[in-house]
Amino acid sequence: MTVALVAGFMTLLDVSIVNVALPSIRSDLHLSSGELQWVLSGYALTFGLLLVPAGRYGDARGRRNVFILGLAVFTLASAAAGLATGPLWLVIARLVQGAAAGVVNPQVSGLIQQLFKPAERGRPFGLLGATIGISTAVGPLLGGLLIQIFGTSEGWRWIFYINVPIGLVAIVLGYRWIPARPREKRERESLDPVGVVLLGIGVLLLLLPLVQEREWHGPAKWLLVPAALLVLAGFLLWERRYARHDTSVVDLALFKVRSYALGSLLGLLYFGGFTAIFFTYTLTLQSGLHYTALEAGLAITPFALGSAVASALGGRAVNRYGRPLVVAGLILVIVGLAGALLALDLWPGRHAGWATAVPLLVAGLGSGLVIAPNQTITLSEVPVRRAGSAAAVLQTGQRIGTAVGIAAVGSVFFNRLAGNGGDWQAAFRTSLWVIIAFVGIALIAGIADVLSSRHGDHDDNRRPDRHEDHGPDRHQDRRPGRREDQGAVRSS
Repeated sequence: MTVALVAGFMTLLDVSIVNVALPSIRSDLHLSSGELQWVLSGYALTFGLLLVPAGRYGDARGRRNVFILGLAVFTLASAAAGLATGPLWLVIARLVQGAAAGVVNPQVSGLIQQLFKPAERGRPFGLLGATIGISTAVGPLLGGLLIQIFGTSEGWRWIFYINVPIGLVAIVLGYRWIPARPREKRERESLDPVGVVLLGIGVLLLLLPLVQEREWHGPAKWLLVPAALLVLAGFLLWERRYARHDTSVVDLALFKVRSYALGSLLGLLYFGGFTAIFFTYTLTLQSGLHYTALEAGLAITPFALGSAVASALGGRAVNRYGRPLVVAGLILVIVGLAGALLALDLWPGRHAGWATAVPLLVAGLGSGLVIAPNQTITLSEVPVRRAGSAAAVLQTGQRIGTAVGIAAVGSVFFNRLAGNGGDWQAAFRTSLWVIIAFVGIALIAGIADVLSSRHGDHDDNRRPDRHEDHGPDRHQDRRPGRREDQGAVRSS
């Protein structure tokens, strides 16, 4: 579990750590704005593309070897990015890095499903949630610290070099500690190559206009969105047909399970707001208020600390409280962000970093109660044999949510900045309202699940077969917080 979490931390850290290094990278390698955008968003693009096929392959052929292969490629790509001598070299290294991250991440969630009983998964998923929250929030701080230590010309290279020794150790320990699947237990069915290609094209067409929103001018780019929807509709038709005689890359039946469907939607919406905070806030602090990279990272730290503490607590409490814990977390996030808005009104200017410390701590505490518990609940009814692909679909939704959120929030942010004479704080306050709207819609989805769950419990009390054992591979109710979960047998 330690090896898996360290690898997950590295791959998710590289989503946010590059933000504070962009000015240094631009001045050292003379990147254009388009090339700089590809360094940042190309990673997220290939990350999202590889999640589902890699998750499915790990389910079918064994997770250890897929995990180690992805980690080895990620380590090599990190070294290549640090050694980059020009824009094209760096962009290609980042694309390969993102693809390798997409291979590694679904194996982490799949291993939790594989190695722990249903009633025991809250704590490891809590640690995974803490890893997600900390890696995203601590990225600007760690990046700023490395640039402070090694200087602006070399510091950005160490953002990538730092992955190399950690990756090498993780490869060795992963080979020793992660259990391999016996050859005779590896599934022999097709890996659904047509479904993989259709899904990849659909996700690519959907993400491209979002990640390139600021670089591709004019409305023509948005024609890719209906094209993506058409391809994804074809994917759904293919999967329904293919599933009749073989195992499809995505088990569409999972979306008939309320906890999985609503949890996936909630994750997509929350990540749309959650990751956009760091994008707009670090820009405001560095470009608007002239904070150093390290100072900007320190200003984000309260959110990271709150997220770390609450994720660990939320992972242990989710078995007892279930989805209401997620709803409470979303409310805390909204309260914290509203507090940040008030603090910026009362203490504008250079004091913004200090003024928002307590509100961001509250928002971080709420975030820790959202990410880990939601992942635990969403995957609680997924059969172990589909754990990797189910987690990959969930994470793909989070990556799409991130791209949509940054595109939407970034558009509002830069339009307001251009319209008010370069007032960075006013632009950030406006963007915060959009972020709060994303979190608010996620809150509505969470409340809907709580209400429908209570209605389902009432119906369950009327059913005479409520306590019958339907076997480990059926979608019986094993959600955290239910009494049946405490006596669940280990499924493998």
